[in-house]
Amino acid sequence: MTLHLPDVADPTLPTRWCLFDGQQVWLDAGAFPAQRPAHSSNPHFIGHNGQFNLFSAELIGAAPPQWQAHTLRQALQGLPADAVPLLARAAQLRRFEHSHRFCGACAQPLQAHQHDHGRGCPSCGELYYPRLSPAMMVAVTRGREILLARGPHFSPGMYSALAGFVEPGETLEACVERETAEEVGIRIRQLQYVGSQSWPFPHSLMLAFTAEYASGEITPQPGEIEAADWFDIDHLPPTPAGHSIAHWLIKHTVEQLRRREH
Repeated sequence: MTLHLPDVADPTLPTRWCLFDGQQVWLDAGAFPAQRPAHSSNPHFIGHNGQFNLFSAELIGAAPPQWQAHTLRQALQGLPADAVPLLARAAQLRRFEHSHRFCGACAQPLQAHQHDHGRGCPSCGELYYPRLSPAMMVAVTRGREILLARGPHFSPGMYSALAGFVEPGETLEACVERETAEEVGIRIRQLQYVGSQSWPFPHSLMLAFTAEYASGEITPQPGEIEAADWFDIDHLPPTPAGHSIAHWLIKHTVEQLRRREH
């Protein structure tokens, strides 16, 4: 799922369109439309994935009757895997443009840069760039078991890996150790980075790790963790599906544990 970010579109590739409409994204048969409606805002080039260039725009008026409206989360889960990074980027750039119209230091209107996606204040010189919020996710193992937890907002019965945002001045490693201790009360060892994903809710950069259990008893953090437990890899509860890194991390960890058995 390589994301290419040139300054201009690749003329050898076809064009696809990401059409936003309030909180919705319009798709055509589960894919980005190949045609831009006449009633839409000025387009923004997002990048390409080696198969097509993606442009984004705001839909103005009615969509073509054959298109389907999706929430951003539904679109991320329904698109082919190689299109997900492009949609994540388009959604985050759109949010930045909507939330950075005025300078936070002097309240003057911001101006878009000509050479990148930043915005600058012509009055005080303050510069702004699209925000990224690094967040860790960790799958902790104990033998052939994985520690999974669920938050109060999860779907009924759904469990996932532990997750939390990095604090200012904190390293990724320290964040994983702190969040694991805070959320479930255990200590870890053998921390290993395994992957990352841009996740536009609203502008997260998810960084996935695996770790081994070191000590402690599971003690769910009140208000944050509704339940947590060790699950054998042959008897896992419902876990996140689709293209989320949570799904990939749990699957990756199960595969690693199975390989160790052989």
